[in-house]
Amino acid sequence: MSRLLPGAHTEVLVIGGGVIGLAVAWRAAQRGAGNVVVVDPSHGHGAAGVAAGMLAPVTELQYGEEPLLRLGMASNERYAAFAAELSEASGGLDTGYRRCGTIAVALDSDDREELRELHAFHLRLGLDSTWLTGREARKLEPMLAPGVRGGLHVAEDHQVDPRRLLRALTFACEGANVLLHRAEALELLVGDGRATGARLSTGESITADQVVLAAGARSHRLPGLPEGVLPAIRPVKGQILRLRIPEAYRPFLSRNVRAVVRGQHLYVVPREDGELVIGATSEEQGYDTTVTAGGVYELLRDAHELVPGITELPLVETAAGLRPGSPDNAPLLGPTSLPGLVAATGHHRNGVLLTPVTADLLGAYLATGELPDLALPFTPTRFATKAAA
Repeated sequence: MSRLLPGAHTEVLVIGGGVIGLAVAWRAAQRGAGNVVVVDPSHGHGAAGVAAGMLAPVTELQYGEEPLLRLGMASNERYAAFAAELSEASGGLDTGYRRCGTIAVALDSDDREELRELHAFHLRLGLDSTWLTGREARKLEPMLAPGVRGGLHVAEDHQVDPRRLLRALTFACEGANVLLHRAEALELLVGDGRATGARLSTGESITADQVVLAAGARSHRLPGLPEGVLPAIRPVKGQILRLRIPEAYRPFLSRNVRAVVRGQHLYVVPREDGELVIGATSEEQGYDTTVTAGGVYELLRDAHELVPGITELPLVETAAGLRPGSPDNAPLLGPTSLPGLVAATGHHRNGVLLTPVTADLLGAYLATGELPDLALPFTPTRFATKAAA
């Protein structure tokens, strides 16, 4: 375990060692921060360790989320270069970044009409989205159910392996002399009206010029955080399954597949190494991460309707994670109303997708004190402004 010196001080202290916290710390170090410390009892885990890793800003688009779409597309466009840079910085570790495209399909006439409306919305926004008949969808992915009624093909919605991404970020941070300190932040330290550091579970305290709060769904629960600085970040539970595609069955699927089954969103993500990820439930159950028989059953049942051959594959893992959801489901990026405290949380279902752009935007802010325009719709103070109004 890394150790802090008594009375330790750092230029940037990041609370939270998940994919967002590690990426921000890495970029801050690259941008010239004198020293950077990340505190987390278990670096490289968190919600991203459970996520499927779809990079799908277009096929995940929902009405009213146009600013989030722009942020997601900007991040998606950076991913290839980000993954290549990260691989080099981590000593050649593979992030699992794969340019495979995504199709979203409909299994009945109601779903087809919903997809038609989404396609029209894509076209109004000038997005690259192609309508498919059921036959065309099955030609692209022969394992799809015969009853598929139609779909959308988005060639630029790709994937990454979040677990490999986390490992590469951990090694890249160490290579950039970021100190990964295994400890829990027990309290935010505040003095003279600004954030000054944190008290840790190891009995130490560390002071900092800037504190970045990247603790996912527990960000707003940090003791010492003044009331009203952050809105409540609700945990949204997601159960997910991992299956293995035997060599004899490959290629099983060649791209990400999404669908709405019985009103529930479902995705199937095939990895090049033979892993197949099915997800995910969306449950407002507080901080519970129990994998339930009902959740597993529903995912397998719906996935079987979409890709019948899935039930022949070995089930190798079940897991549940907590997405950090802000009140409007968009991230909190940038300085808070408490001087010295910077937010990097609330990414909800888009944490892995938004990793490169979050790192770039906050890295720029920490280095210059100026928040890039792309981040302005997502500042934490937007909620305080609405409350005052």
